[in-house]
Amino acid sequence: MTITDHPLKRCVWPGIENPEYTRYHDEEWGVPITDSGRLFEKLVLESFQAGLSWLTILRKRENFRKAFVRFDAAKIATFTSKDVERLMVDAGSVR
Repeated sequence: MTITDHPLKRCVWPGIENPEYTRYHDEEWGVPITDSGRLFEKLVLESFQAGLSWLTILRKRENFRKAFVRFDAAKIATFTSKDVERLMVDAGSVR
């Protein structure tokens, strides 16, 4: 199947070889976010993406969710220097 044969209108950038990228394209990309928690998650992930591919971030998203307590802003606000140290050695996210 080629990109043009796919039943959904799809941009060329996700390709068809990578299910993570195509799922992101089909279900998330360009979809408005109204939930503040999901919006905060997207903001944090976009911040970590700087200079990296978005696919790298998508592959580490579950690790980020764990490291940042499911992006609970109130809990993150209470992080201490010990939490920062933990995050700095966490190979599951981007440091």
